[in-house]
Amino acid sequence: MRCPYLKQQGTTKVLMVHDKPFVMLAGELHNSNSSTPEAMEASCQKAVELGMNSVIATLSWELIEPEEDCFDFSTVDMVVETARKHGLKLELIWFGSWKNAQCAYAPAWVKRDLERFPRAEMQKGKRSGRMEILGAVNYSTLSYLGEETRAADAKAFRAVMAHIREIDSEENTVLMMQVENETGVLTAAREHSARADELFYGPAPAALVQYLKAHTENMAADVKAEVEKGAETGTWEECFGAVAEEIFSAFCVSSYVNAVASAGKAAYDIPMSANCWLEQGKAGDYPSGGPVARVMEVWQFSAPAIDVLAPDIYIPAFCAVCEEYTKNGNPLFIPEIATHAYAGVRQLYAVGRHHAVCYAPFGFEDIGRPFLGMSGVGMDLTDPALSTRQDAAEYREITAALRSMLHKIAPKLGTDDLQAVSSEQGREQKLVLGDFGFTVKMGADGTAREQAPGGALVLKESEDTFWLLCVNCAPTPFSNVPQKPYWDYLDVEEGYFEADGRWHATLRRNGDEIAVMRFGAPTILRVKLFAYGD
Repeated sequence: MRCPYLKQQGTTKVLMVHDKPFVMLAGELHNSNSSTPEAMEASCQKAVELGMNSVIATLSWELIEPEEDCFDFSTVDMVVETARKHGLKLELIWFGSWKNAQCAYAPAWVKRDLERFPRAEMQKGKRSGRMEILGAVNYSTLSYLGEETRAADAKAFRAVMAHIREIDSEENTVLMMQVENETGVLTAAREHSARADELFYGPAPAALVQYLKAHTENMAADVKAEVEKGAETGTWEECFGAVAEEIFSAFCVSSYVNAVASAGKAAYDIPMSANCWLEQGKAGDYPSGGPVARVMEVWQFSAPAIDVLAPDIYIPAFCAVCEEYTKNGNPLFIPEIATHAYAGVRQLYAVGRHHAVCYAPFGFEDIGRPFLGMSGVGMDLTDPALSTRQDAAEYREITAALRSMLHKIAPKLGTDDLQAVSSEQGREQKLVLGDFGFTVKMGADGTAREQAPGGALVLKESEDTFWLLCVNCAPTPFSNVPQKPYWDYLDVEEGYFEADGRWHATLRRNGDEIAVMRFGAPTILRVKLFAYGD
């Protein structure tokens, strides 16, 4: 049986599992919750309670290879078996050389050998430095120029992938792998070791320069300007000007990650992703060299073994980030997002608007628990929804409704027949789907819910028939045909999909109950329309 793969479908890429489209309505475990059977079991139970069909869990190099060339796959087996027992699919994260731009999960035998496995010198001659952003006294990470480090990481990852193939190639519990975590370096835009200086002040690779000059259409404005005015050949600074240091780091980091991913794919070729800590401030304030949107073109050139570049979203600009990470043919994959009150509506939006491969709140185990907010990571706490934890019942209802619609959603991925809007775009939005459209006003009733997160997913089944999933909003149809400006309802049903995909109508709406339709709790509608002229 074929292993999971990505397939182009219309305008996007779709994850195929057993040759059928699969959307990961997932959650990412707290980092340590995949380290023991008890913690993994509790997390999987919570995922099932929330209606998820997948989870994202970690594998750490230090547990897989505690001594060099001595591999222990018991953690892998436990994670796969526990997820499988609960009917959940997996993406596994390889915590190898990087986790949050640090080397916390590298084995002790790697950490101790500073000569064989060099640390990054973010200041000349210094292997560590002060970094306030993570509350750490010392910042230290493995050098992205360490050839033996890269080889050791790749060897361990290949061994992991060979083992996953052995235990899972038929079942396909493991759908994807994330290679490393939030790669890059902090406190400066590039490393400053003697080797780093030698490379940086030497010639930039001609093939990279040519590729970037040929792919400027969707670049960040400042990167595009520097690439276009830069020299065709020369040093990194001559070719890339003010952005040379970040491009240098991106080239080095992506080449390193590509070597690790390629080794893994040689053993078991399933889709692989690389996630990023979003840019905030200047390179070095966020991990310089990681796969942020501004250097996506560098990663797509240097890391062809990485299929998806994925944002970890903890900032308010959710819709803008989604747009950034769907450029250049990159499918939207959100492995981490905050568990505040927007979490459920954002899932609806990501799947409906951008046809996301995956959506996963980080630390989903906390959904429904008291929440003190996300201050310190770019949150705008003037929006109450950003300092309020997602309600567990609402998240479960949104996820369950989406999951029940996946058989309808799957064939529409990559087409304009599947669209969505969110209150984060504004309190009134319009969707056009052929001959008809919908005006969606956010807010269910005029009470405090009026400003609560809302959204709507609309799927066109035929020219006159639509499926809607509404949360805290009021949808109203309109005709999109100038010669037929008037419209009427032919049929409006409210209900749910059975486990086998059959529609079960619980209410047929008409008369006063369709004049103004407002929905607070997640609600699925089947709407049939008619348009006519004078």
